[in-house]
Amino acid sequence: MTFQDLGLRAELLKAVKSLGYPEPTPIQTQAIPVILKGQDILARAQTGTGKTDAFALPLVEILSQKEAGIKQPRALVLVPTRELARQVGETIKGYARRVSLRCTVVHGGVRLEPQIDRIKRGIDILVATPGRLIELSKMRHLKLDRIEFLVFDEADRMLDLGFSREINQILGILPEKRRTMLFSATYTAPIRELASRMLQAPEHIEVSPENTAADPVIQRAHKVDRHNKQNLLNHLIKTEKWSQILVFARTRRGADKITEKCLAKGVQAAVLHSSKSQSLRSRTLDEFKQGVINVLVATDVAARGLDIKGLPCVINYDIPSVAEDYLHRIGRTGRAGVQGLALSFVSEEEERFITAIETHMGEKIPAKKIKGYTLDSDVPDYVLYRPGSSSSEKKAKKEFKEMAEKRKNSKRMGPTKKAKSGTTPKKKKSPAKGASKARKRR
Repeated sequence: MTFQDLGLRAELLKAVKSLGYPEPTPIQTQAIPVILKGQDILARAQTGTGKTDAFALPLVEILSQKEAGIKQPRALVLVPTRELARQVGETIKGYARRVSLRCTVVHGGVRLEPQIDRIKRGIDILVATPGRLIELSKMRHLKLDRIEFLVFDEADRMLDLGFSREINQILGILPEKRRTMLFSATYTAPIRELASRMLQAPEHIEVSPENTAADPVIQRAHKVDRHNKQNLLNHLIKTEKWSQILVFARTRRGADKITEKCLAKGVQAAVLHSSKSQSLRSRTLDEFKQGVINVLVATDVAARGLDIKGLPCVINYDIPSVAEDYLHRIGRTGRAGVQGLALSFVSEEEERFITAIETHMGEKIPAKKIKGYTLDSDVPDYVLYRPGSSSSEKKAKKEFKEMAEKRKNSKRMGPTKKAKSGTTPKKKKSPAKGASKARKRR
């Protein structure tokens, strides 16, 4: 099937062609005709399969067929994060401007005034995060009584982030008579309950099995000592010469450290996490997309909502403790049918996490050796001893093993009480001169 077969107007077909999409993805092939026909839908598809275009195209098509005559939004797209709001907004704006529709994005972390000004100028499609939407509604800057279409994008993530209360508030102020579309990567009990409350005789669409990675993503695991992860990352950056890499860390502090070490090696790197201001996060993402930044180090704030065309590689520097997070991370590559690579640096302490991920997916992630860096590879001759490596254990001299063990034990014992207190031992007082002479006389 082609985009022409889906019944879209010529302006939208030109927009799709300009983006270089050769043909619709499975989720687009199934969802677009159903939405154009007028049905509610409940769709499940993995991240990176083209969900955004699957609702953006038919939404713009339907709204462009009649004059609005009002300044208030006719369609509302709810998303869980700021990054995803910006991403979805950019996609919809690209289609909307072709047919003279107005789309705007509202989310937290930035000033209210510019968003209020855009709303006053009039909009057709609103992309919003729940918190900012409720805030603008309470301030009476935004009316939602003309909403004809409601879209939930990444609905499972919205519930994971604790937006149940806000969702109920929003549903309470929306018109009961509306079309609703719910898109989710997973189909949990809370999602089913939400769907039963919102959807009227929905069409169920599923294009990929739950708990699996998208087909174009090649997965590999590298077993590596946690202290050697940065060396492995530096080695891969140097040898593979990827144009862009997205590196995931577990914590903000960890992401900062990885970025600092990359910069010290002359790599164009930047960090993205929740401690950064929204304006800085937006600028960092734009520079990464433009190729100004080669390595973006992020926490799970970026696991959803990032759509970088042709991103060649995602690296799990730290393995996530939640299996679903792994799928969302690696879903940043291998998008729209383009092949991508997902690497995982697995330390001994993280083996239980990777086992849980493999159980969740029902498949084994192939392990790959990299000489001199991974624990399951031969250690080069210039490395005298590497604890935990079987080949190194056999080759290393006894004194190196004893030295490493002694160092390990000293780290485990920690500093002495004297060092902790910060006091220096008192010097013994030398006996008075008179007393010394008296002892001599005795």
